[in-house]
Amino acid sequence: MARNIKLIWDFRGPAALPTAEHHEKHLQDYIAIEDIGLNITGHEQLNDMHSIAYMVVEEKNMITVRDILKPHRGELYTSKTD
Repeated sequence: MARNIKLIWDFRGPAALPTAEHHEKHLQDYIAIEDIGLNITGHEQLNDMHSIAYMVVEEKNMITVRDILKPHRGELYTSKTD
């Protein structure tokens, strides 16, 4: 079974949450244009001053997407149904 990678962009400061929400829209646009297979994106508020936006890619596409979109970090993704 292929592994999936969650690419993460961190946003900090008082505008972190709206920035993460807006960044997620750009990630969705990228997925629609590039047709990379998975369509999993999201944003989360970790605390008042730190939010993230993320997208999930198949491991085989990770390096290409990473080099183009430059996420701050990544981690192995497991869905809530696994």
